[in-house]
Amino acid sequence: MSYNSTIEWTESSWNPVTGCTKISEGCKNCYAERMAIRLKAMKQKKYENGFELAVHEEIFDLPKSWERPQMIFVNSMSDLFHESLSYDVIEKIFLTMNECNWHTFQVLTKRSNILMKYNNCLNWTKNIWMGVTVENDMYLERIDDLRRCGAQVKFISFEPLLSRIEEIDLTGIDWIIVGGESGPGSRTMEKEWVYEIRDMCVRQKVPFFFKQWGGMKKKKNGRLIDNELWNEMPVIRNSPVFKTTG
Repeated sequence: MSYNSTIEWTESSWNPVTGCTKISEGCKNCYAERMAIRLKAMKQKKYENGFELAVHEEIFDLPKSWERPQMIFVNSMSDLFHESLSYDVIEKIFLTMNECNWHTFQVLTKRSNILMKYNNCLNWTKNIWMGVTVENDMYLERIDDLRRCGAQVKFISFEPLLSRIEEIDLTGIDWIIVGGESGPGSRTMEKEWVYEIRDMCVRQKVPFFFKQWGGMKKKKNGRLIDNELWNEMPVIRNSPVFKTTG
């Protein structure tokens, strides 16, 4: 559990599963892997096996104890649709999200094929936002899978953005996040790639959130695009927690 998450587009994180394996270019410099290795060195029990996949059933019900409604990023240190996770585990985590209707849960995956495998079996209550990571133009099929899933709110994270994304149809997509890679060995994100996605969102009236320019000095590089902060969020009807902000 982590209150006051440092991830700009959420409030808290909940990691009933930790650890993952690399499946595409965006995984090369995985921040979660670096953090897991650091936590293992600090003798934290959940990370005693480093970044190996691990299920933590003892915290499956943790969000039920959080009384204040908040935005919760699910498995910031893993992927809920990892191929080695059983459907039983995924279903139990969904059950907690279903029952905690005062929270909003954000789920993000690169494994959209497994998302679609289980899609019709899962209970997509309106407080579950589903997203896919698309780091370059080789993985646009993840967007098609996302569009077909049962979530009522669907988002794309272009982070780390590693290539230009040409104009795509954002019908059925409720939110776009863009960010550059940060930390050791971070790869370059061109400004033009960011501008193109932002302008595409403006044209198609999809909320746009710019997370960071990234790089080795991500705090210095900041989050501004031409001196403007883009913090737009999905407008969710009847939601007291989040709304679009400029």
